[in-house]
Amino acid sequence: MLPVVNFQDLGQLPYKEAWDYQERLLQENLVIKAELRKAEESGGDRSELATRHHLLFVEHPPVYTLGKSGDPTHILINETERAEKGIEYFPTNRGGDITFHGPDQLVGYPILDLEYFETDIAKYLRKLEEVIILTIGDYGLKGARSSGETGVWLDPEIKGRERKICAMGVRCSRWITMHGFALNVNTDLNYFNHIVPCGIPNKKVTSLQHELQHQVPMQEVKEKVKYYFQEVFGVRMVMI
Repeated sequence: MLPVVNFQDLGQLPYKEAWDYQERLLQENLVIKAELRKAEESGGDRSELATRHHLLFVEHPPVYTLGKSGDPTHILINETERAEKGIEYFPTNRGGDITFHGPDQLVGYPILDLEYFETDIAKYLRKLEEVIILTIGDYGLKGARSSGETGVWLDPEIKGRERKICAMGVRCSRWITMHGFALNVNTDLNYFNHIVPCGIPNKKVTSLQHELQHQVPMQEVKEKVKYYFQEVFGVRMVMI
């Protein structure tokens, strides 16, 4: 039997609400893990105890988020300027540096118990990257990895041509994941002009729309990401 992943499309949701929801799902799984440990130690019944896997899709209103080891100076505009442009800001507990989330960007938050997969964060990130590489490949784009940098890139080996199409940053607690990826679909790339994206200077950001020179249906992209997520992770997705 393939592991089941509960899928939810949250539509458009403020960043903090989605973060709080992820935290709740993660904490629910941590409680289950604690109960499993107690049952294991006491020889009790474990048949009704199992952590739950989730995949959340969401689009956020404009927001900059900073990873726990990120550099706040990579935000190039001050609080007043952010407010004038209607951009929120949150320091977060994920990995990575500064990034942007906004309309027409597909954000995916997997809450997975990696003990059902592989307990290796690097391999988990490579699998997330593979999902996106396969997705954009359907549009004729050759996604690739950049050595020492997470996410999905185009032309990462060609100096001056490197451009990131999907950023990634995750948190893991007792092998339960949260946060995830942000794929630029029809995203307004001007928002990235006010930050050093992912803390990497002198490298560009791109989108499906920018590369293809036409808008791409968001629902179509969502279906592709869901399909490849199931293929890469070897899971079965159910709507909740």
